[in-house]
Order: sequence, then C-alpha cells, then structure tokens
Amino acid sequence: DRVVKRCLAKDKEERWQTAYDLWHELNWITEDGSQTVLPTAAAPIPTRTGWRRAIPLVLAGLVVGAIISGIAVWNLRPSVTIQAVARFRVALPPGELLTVEHDPAVVLSPDGTRLVYATSEQLYLRAIESVEATPIAGTEGAVGPFFSPDGQWVGFFADEKLKKVSMSGGSAVTLCDAPNTSGASWGPDNTIVFGLVGEGIWQVSATGGTPQVVIRPDPEKHEVYGNSPPELLPGTKEILFTVVTGGNWEEAQIVVEQLETGERKVVIEGGMHARYVPTGHLVYAQANTLMAAPFDLGRMEVSGVPVPVVDDVMNSWAYSTGVAHFSFSMNGSFVYVPLGEQEAERRLVWVNRQGAVEPLAAPPRPYDNPHLSPDGRQVAVTIQETDVYIWDISRSTLTRLTFEANNVLPIWTPDGKRVTFGSTRAGQNRNLFWKPADGSGVAERLTTSEYIHNPLSWSPDGQMLAFIELHPTNLPDILVLPLEGERKPRPFLQTPLNEGGAMFSPDGRWLAYHSYASGGFTAPDVYVQPFPGPGEKRQISTGGGAEPVWNSNGRELFYRNGDKMLAVDITTEPSFTAGTPRLLFDERFERDPANRRYYDVSPDGQRFLMVEAAETGTAQINVVLNWFEELKQRVPVQ
Repeated sequence: DRVVKRCLAKDKEERWQTAYDLWHELNWITEDGSQTVLPTAAAPIPTRTGWRRAIPLVLAGLVVGAIISGIAVWNLRPSVTIQAVARFRVALPPGELLTVEHDPAVVLSPDGTRLVYATSEQLYLRAIESVEATPIAGTEGAVGPFFSPDGQWVGFFADEKLKKVSMSGGSAVTLCDAPNTSGASWGPDNTIVFGLVGEGIWQVSATGGTPQVVIRPDPEKHEVYGNSPPELLPGTKEILFTVVTGGNWEEAQIVVEQLETGERKVVIEGGMHARYVPTGHLVYAQANTLMAAPFDLGRMEVSGVPVPVVDDVMNSWAYSTGVAHFSFSMNGSFVYVPLGEQEAERRLVWVNRQGAVEPLAAPPRPYDNPHLSPDGRQVAVTIQETDVYIWDISRSTLTRLTFEANNVLPIWTPDGKRVTFGSTRAGQNRNLFWKPADGSGVAERLTTSEYIHNPLSWSPDGQMLAFIELHPTNLPDILVLPLEGERKPRPFLQTPLNEGGAMFSPDGRWLAYHSYASGGFTAPDVYVQPFPGPGEKRQISTGGGAEPVWNSNGRELFYRNGDKMLAVDITTEPSFTAGTPRLLFDERFERDPANRRYYDVSPDGQRFLMVEAAETGTAQINVVLNWFEELKQRVPVQ
C-alpha cells in the first residue's frame, strides 16, 4: 500500500526518484517480507452489527503493523555507499600527440571500462584498468571518436568519410561522406547525428546510407552552426547543439530543437558543446571551463544557476570549432584533455613536388597560415592565432610584427613592403589592417564593418584586395576592396553558396576560388572566373578541392583535396583551358577546418611552404572516477 501510494503521489518530488529505488523496495517486500502480522489468537468474528465497533481496533492494528514494518524496512534496507572520487593521468607515449584542432579527441565507453583517443596517427584503445593502449586497426588519420550506445562500435571520421569499427576487431566500415565535421553522437535508435562546419546538422543510419540534413542554418535568423558536436537527447526527438553568430564564440547559444516540429528553445547563452548527464545536469563549455547546471529533460530548460565544475579543459574555439575535449560514461567516470598539456608545436617545412620534406630553421611554435613574401625570402605567419610574426629565412630570425588584440591570416602586398591581416584591435569582429613589414609605423585600418573580414589575395598591381566577409545573414562571400578612391568594398561573388580562398592570377585577369557548388552536403571544388568579369566560372578540380594557389608563371594552379596536393596545367590564350588534375604528393600536413589557405608556393613553383606538426613531447588525459558524486555535491538537483 505504501509503495503504490508513493507511485501515485501528485507531487513528483514525493514519488520514487528512480526505478532502481522502487526495485529495491519491491525486492525487500518479496524477499524479507513486509510481514505485518495481525493477532493470531482465536477471536470471535464480529457480527454484522459488531463490525462498526471492531473497525477502530482493526485500523489500530494495521497502523501498529505499519509502524513495525516501517522500522523493519529502515533496518533491513541496504546502506547507501557514496563511491570515492579518484583521479589519475594517462600519459601518451613520446611522439604521440592528441588531435585537438577540430573534433573531440577522447571518448569513454558507456560502461566506463574503455577509453578511446585520437592521435595524429590513428585511434588508440585503452582499458581503464590497463597501463597500455593498443592501436585500432583501420583508423589511420581518424578524428572525433564516439561510441555506440552498447559500446560495441566506435564511430569516427577519416578521409572525409564517416566510419565505424567494431571493438571485437575487423575492418572499418564506411557509412557516408562527411567533409569538415565537428563531431557526432550515436542515438539509441541506431541513428548517428553529426555537424558539418557551416552546413548544419545531418543524420544517417548507423548501418550506412545517404545522410539527410535535419537542421540547416537559417540566414534570416543569423545562424551559423555545425561547428560543435550535436547530441540526440535520451528518450526524445530533440537535438542539443550550438549556434554561433558571425563566428563570435563569446555569443554562442546552446539550443534544443524538436526534430518533428522544428520548435527551438535557447537553453544557455554564451556556451558551447553541451552534453546531458544522466544525473539531471547539463554540462557545457565556456572557453576553457566546464559549467554545469540542473536540467529538466521534460521541460528542456535549465532549472538552476550554472556553476563552474572543471577548469583548464582544452577547447578548440581558437580553431573555429567549439569543441571541448571531454567525455563521461553512464557509471560516472569522466575524462578530459587539460589545457596546456599539449601545445600545438609545429614546424615550418619545405616540401618538394615529390613530397620530400626539408625543415626550415624556424623554431617549433603554434604556427598557422604561413605566407611567403614575393621574393621568397621571408615568411609571414600567425603564432597561436594571436599575433603575426616574420621569419627571415636567410638570417634565421623570428620577429614579432603585431602586439595587440588578435591578428590572423597574414598576406603580403605585391611589393613586399606591407603585411595585410585580420585583426580585432578596433572591435570584437575582425576587420582588415596592414602594417609595414619592417615593423615601423602603426597598423592602418583598411575596412570598417560590423562583420568579420579575412584577407585572401592582392591583385598583382596592388590595387585590389580580395577578402572574405562572414555576414550573419548568409554564407561567406568574396568581396574586393579597391585602394583608390573611397576604398569601398564591393562584392565579387555574393551567392547562397559557401565560397572562399580567392586568389588573383599573376596577370590579374582571373580569380581562382573554392565553392560548395550545391550549397549543401558536398566537398568544395576549385573554380576560376574572369576578373573583374563578366564571364562564366570554370571548374578546375575533380572530386573536391580547396585552397587554390597559382604558380608564379600563371600556367599552373595548385590546390589541396584532403591531404593530397594536386596541380592543373592552365592555358589562358587564345582561350581559357584547364588540364586534368595530377597528384603531386599525398602527405599529412596541417590544414584549416574552414579551408583557409595553410600553405604557399615558392616563386619558382618547385617547393611548397607547409606546416608540419612536431613529433615531440607527450600529451595527457585526465581521468576522474565516480565524478558524478562530485558533480551532484557541487551542483545539487532538486
């Protein structure tokens, strides 16, 4: 009677909180007996007229029996044991580095017994009680591992494909195409949802097939997403994901959207990469801190004040993806990559047309987006997505060029006297600036806009600057800025498609760029179009390509497709023709998730300046056992 009444209580807080608690109570009744024993001595059965006088006695006996039963329940029920929270570190062997730029690098199995992590080479599997990890066959170049709900499979991304591999062994299975991903989750209905950077949220059956878009950014609502892993919430038809406006992660929103109705609710302002915890919490990232708040799964809303729970968690927001590197199991274990344990130490290298590598003398640093001066003697490069430096190849000196705000994506003017870059020194969103390459003078502002501007290429006469504008109401567009007159930007390609990588030809008559031709679930391709126009575009790549760069002779165009470097012969007289793409080399060098140019070509067209990850040092993963106990104490759920 007590069990049933508690099940039917109107106030949900008075009901059993878990099926586990109810099971224990029912188990006690059947095994130990709620054995309320009424008096057994012979007593006359009341006559019909005597029942009214007997009722109080019977009720009193029941009450006394209930009290005795209650005491018995209290004494016989199992004691509640709070598991001790334990912490330890997993150090990767020397020469192995976690891949933290784009997709989640670590994941725990649902039962908490196995850890899978992604290195620069492949995926590794380690049992929690073991001291060694073993490579998972067929996962070379893999990123973003995630477990199936039963823990029997691990999904991952490699070669611009979504794949899975059985934990029992065997070959990896390709499920579908998946370029520019940011992580995935595997739902209990055998559906996998994953984000594509700038393209939205997609889903595919875990058995494979053609992926379908389920949530696409709405330009009218200023939405940009697909940069942070989505999650199918348990027992619902709703997806938890991150929405970013104009690339500004400080203003990111965590939202829930109902797949059947399209109804959306903002759950958290100023957060990213959220995950629902079975303790009734929502855990998410704010920069390098994990926050937690009570979360009502029925109402899809936070029901308390968010509290910081883990500091110094590696976050890839600096790489234009809102991926925080953490994972937890259903039994309460927790893993994360600590901030600062892995610096993105990289080397600047020369790579010849056959793929042979020759390191420059530049010291290892977190290099990004290197660009050669027109004479090939200096390199402008970003370090740690913060400041622009100049590496003098002949003198072997590294000189800092910028000293305030964030400064990225440097390119040289054709005369080699200035370096142009994107900077936040005049506001939150990046605009275009240039500064004398010798460090003299101050940075001069070239564009004034509320939108993000990224420089791409100067025309050979130095009078036109091609750049990208990240406008909140549409996908990236290519604009040009004339230096003469009012310096008012004008669009060159302003379409519903995602375009970028614009590069002027050496004669200034053509503009090469990459574009997502269908505007949907595709890899980009490289195109060439007359400048300033008119004229139709010509497709150069076959099977995908991005980051085009011209040979200085104007008769060859280079581009990348994944790790492949390809070249195409170009003829412009008497008319424009392009040859068949040919592979130069297929080697793993650093790339930008947004396909921003990550290499350059020497003036003679025989070598490529690229960024190679330095194989030095170790990486670390922090493990916390029974973390849920700590979470519940720090952030109580009512």
